[in-house]
This record gives sequence, structure tokens and C-alpha cells, in this order.
Amino acid sequence: MTARLLAGAPAAEALLADAAARAARLSAPPYLVMVRLGDDPASVSYVRGKDRKAREVGLSSTVHALPETTTQAELLDLIARLNADDRVNGILVQLPLPAQISEQAALHAIDPRKDVDGFHPLNVGELWAGRPALRPCTPAGILALLDHYRIAVAGQRAVVVGRSHIVGRPLAGLLLNRDATVTLAHSRTPDLGAVTREADLLCVAVGQAHLITPDMVKPGATVIDVGINRVPGEKGGKAHLTGDVHPDAAQVAGAITPVPGGVGPMTIAQLLANTVTAAEMQSGGQAAR
Repeated sequence: MTARLLAGAPAAEALLADAAARAARLSAPPYLVMVRLGDDPASVSYVRGKDRKAREVGLSSTVHALPETTTQAELLDLIARLNADDRVNGILVQLPLPAQISEQAALHAIDPRKDVDGFHPLNVGELWAGRPALRPCTPAGILALLDHYRIAVAGQRAVVVGRSHIVGRPLAGLLLNRDATVTLAHSRTPDLGAVTREADLLCVAVGQAHLITPDMVKPGATVIDVGINRVPGEKGGKAHLTGDVHPDAAQVAGAITPVPGGVGPMTIAQLLANTVTAAEMQSGGQAAR
């Protein structure tokens, strides 16, 4: 058996098309402001890609590129000004931040109504309470991916491996809200394979290459691989990207996301969908999904 491949690009394009249609119904284009500190190449690339995609979808977008020496007080002052600006619908502070700035202080300073990353504790609390709010982009994007490929969630035994505040924990909450029976596993889980083999839906977000081997996957399961790991090539060959799930798991699973090209495109698409949702809420329209 070879697993069905759950490519992210078609699902992301569908999500972006829906976001563009919703944005066009608003009186003004939703306005996203992104804040980047320093010139870390990965952060520069991520923000540039988000800015370009936002404009393609019909959103307004501005990037504040601040020096790496920016103080916490200066960053919080900028966030306060963006919070007070009624033109701004969404605010994103690109992570990681320089050592002199508290990530928690920065993220908590963002108005929850404009928190398009979904990391503010108020939005996290609403997620776990099962109430509408802006959702973290990667977990919400995974749900959108499953919906695109018509993969059932309700009634399924779901196992999430990884308990980060960015992916694992909120994903477990979202799956629970969709009526899955959820187990949240992690590095301290004894006999991890015994747990993962119970999963109809296995989601892995750890950051450890090939942590999940084929014998740890239930035959026919849907596998969502969030991991992106750079590993050296064999015999000194070129480094390449691989997931947290061993590629041979595709011979056991019923459906699986590729790495790269699976979950990745969904994260940016969901960010822009969140920005549209924020604009709708701020204009008195529909509630967050």
C-alpha cells in the first residue's frame, strides 16, 4: 500500500481563494502589519513571502523592519501604536526575537482582536473553551488541510506528538473541539510507539528527524508531519529537508503529508485567512471560525 499524498499547495490555494473572496466583500482591504527585528535570513524570507502573498490575495500589508538592537520598550511602543490604529486589522511579530526582548511580553501586548498568530493568552483560552477566536496558524491550517481532502476528524482517535504552544497543544484543542478523541504525547511518553499505533489520525510536531518509524504507524492511518529538519546527505552529499516521520511510513499509512510541501503552505494561507477574519470581526461581521 502506498499512502495518498496530502499536498499542501492545492489546499492552501483553496483557503486563499476563500480569503480573497471574503476580503473583497469588506469596505476596505484587510490590513496586516508585520514586525521583524534584525536580519536573520529565515525571518527575512518568511516575512517577505507573507507580504507578497498578502498582496496577491488583495490584502494591504506593511513590514516594519527594526534593528536587532531595538529595545523591548521600543517594540512595545510600536505595538501599542498599531493596537490604537483603527486601520490595522492584524499584527504579527515575527519570531524568534533578539535576546533582550521577552517573547511573552511582545505577544501578550498585541490586541487579541488583532492577534492573527493566535498566540495571545485570551485567544488560547477561548480555543480551549471551544469558543470562537483567532487560532494559531499551523494548527488551524492542518484542520483546513484535512477538510480540503475530506478526511474525517469527528469520532477519530487522534494522537498529537509534540506539546509546543505553537503547534502541539493548540492542535490537540482544535481536534478535541472537532469531536476527535485526543491523546497528547511527548518526549516523556513511555513506549511512544504503543500510543501512536492507536491513532487513526497521527500528527507529529517535534523537530526530530524520523522520530516516527513505519512500525509506529497504524495501517491506513492519516499522518500529518509538521517537522522540517535539515539533515546531511549520505557520504557527504547535499543536505536536504526531511520530516519527523520516516518516509517509509508512506508504505503503511493511508494518507500522509509530504515534507516539504505539506503543512508548510497552509501556515501562510491560514495567517491571511485569520487577517480577513479579524477584519470581519472588527467591522461587526462574522465571528472568528
